[in-house]
Amino acid sequence: MASSGFCDSPVYSVLRRSRRIWAIASINGAADRLASLHRQLAGRLAFGDRVVYLGNVLGHGAGVAETVDEVLRFRAHVMARPFGFAGDVAILRGAQEEMWQKLLELQFASNPREVLAFVLAQGVGATIAAYGGDPRQGEAACREGVLAITRWTSALRARANQMPGHVQFMACLRRAAFTDTGSLLLVHAGIDPAKPLDLQGDAFWWGGATLLELAQPYDTYRRVIRGYDRRHDGLVESPYAVSIDGGSGDGPLIAGCFDFYGSLLDRIDA
Repeated sequence: MASSGFCDSPVYSVLRRSRRIWAIASINGAADRLASLHRQLAGRLAFGDRVVYLGNVLGHGAGVAETVDEVLRFRAHVMARPFGFAGDVAILRGAQEEMWQKLLELQFASNPREVLAFVLAQGVGATIAAYGGDPRQGEAACREGVLAITRWTSALRARANQMPGHVQFMACLRRAAFTDTGSLLLVHAGIDPAKPLDLQGDAFWWGGATLLELAQPYDTYRRVIRGYDRRHDGLVESPYAVSIDGGSGDGPLIAGCFDFYGSLLDRIDA
């Protein structure tokens, strides 16, 4: 088992002095479900609680922009509590956010038509539409060449920049979160147990097929908690990992509450 140690890099979020962690599964642009979950969560938050969004805020659903707005609103609510601070809330970069970022750099891709086709098949079209774009225009731009692609992606970026707080939302995304005690690791989709944390790379977004089969703890972490499961099997526990994903949009949006040892204390389904 590779040793990860403690990473102080700004690409990770450290959950300091946390008593409980609320981990929110992939949202998939389901703004109404997220608002419902937030209403329930607001009444259960206690002193020392931390909130972690496990990625895929964007994508798939018709309410992508509204979902980002709702995350920002609730983040402000959590931070406004007595003794609240910015580190009380962590937002992880999911596969949807990673693909959106890659899409905005499409003009630099060696195979832009294939990249665009791939991200559209994964649900990024909903995010394009949320920021006033049209995937068909992107496909046409790919046929025309680099300058046309640059104009298209620049227009998408400009419209996203006009949405209050959305640039800051993308800037605050983290690859993973962990407790300052080193007992709990939260990721989007998975990890490669043979690699240290700072060498996980794409495993955070595209790994995880065997996460629930971990035969021993990953490094110091008693448990790894993820928020995306390709099968959307809900909340599933194994000795050293927990998967939370009910397929929000088509299924429920789930949040699990854990102590700093990784034991499940409570859950919300919206």
